[in-house]
Amino acid sequence: MRHAETLRLVGLVALLVGTVPALALDPSANPVLEAPKSSPRDVFSMGFAAYKRGETAAAIDALQHAAELGHPGARWKLGQMYAAGDGVVEDDFEAFKMFEQIVRDQEDDTASSPNAPYVVSAVLALAEYVRSGISGTPVKPDASQARQLYTHAATYFGDARAQFELGRMLLAGEGGRANPRQAARWLKLSAHKGYAKAEALLGYLIFDGDAIAMRAEPARGLAMLTRAYKLAAPKDREWIRPLQEEAFSLSSEDDRKTAIAFAESDRGPAN
Repeated sequence: MRHAETLRLVGLVALLVGTVPALALDPSANPVLEAPKSSPRDVFSMGFAAYKRGETAAAIDALQHAAELGHPGARWKLGQMYAAGDGVVEDDFEAFKMFEQIVRDQEDDTASSPNAPYVVSAVLALAEYVRSGISGTPVKPDASQARQLYTHAATYFGDARAQFELGRMLLAGEGGRANPRQAARWLKLSAHKGYAKAEALLGYLIFDGDAIAMRAEPARGLAMLTRAYKLAAPKDREWIRPLQEEAFSLSSEDDRKTAIAFAESDRGPAN
């Protein structure tokens, strides 16, 4: 499936109003911008180097120019800057338009394509925006569109974060019919890539078993929760810890010992 087909499917193109406004460029202040034969990659590299040096104005000029020449990396960086208010006024709709342009322009949507990291990051950003909406803009909350975008990133790029988010949506019935068993399959794929949040949620489901219509495996589920808590980022530990503590309190002494031994072995989640 090509990105243009994906966007027609979820209706994102209709959300755009006009084109991304060009930032003011000053070619005389920048030799690379002034040179007509500079490639988009050269201009992008110059802009990114300026950004790393803290020369924000020069970086924005170069990145905008590279974006106008079609460089996806420049569009991605500008999108990130608009989303975070990094050197520019924070503007999620401008970020949205940058990310949407990346997806619209890419015909090769395989994980092996050179621009794949930019494209999958843009798809994920669009999914987040349409999932929650952007206040005061045409981008309204639409969980169904978000779910389709996560499906695209999870399927065609095998992205672990997309697989986790898709699993969560399928589990909760967000954006469509709930399918716990399919959710568990996506979570398992994500967990096997080392995505701690997926391993934690999958471990919790396996611990009980009822939600995904399978025999409960307390030792295995607790082991996955314990390992995920160990590997998770501090902010994710805040929601993983209560799940792990609940499972720990309900486990037998033998299951606890098995779980701790598994978590300390640094092995991946059980098959």
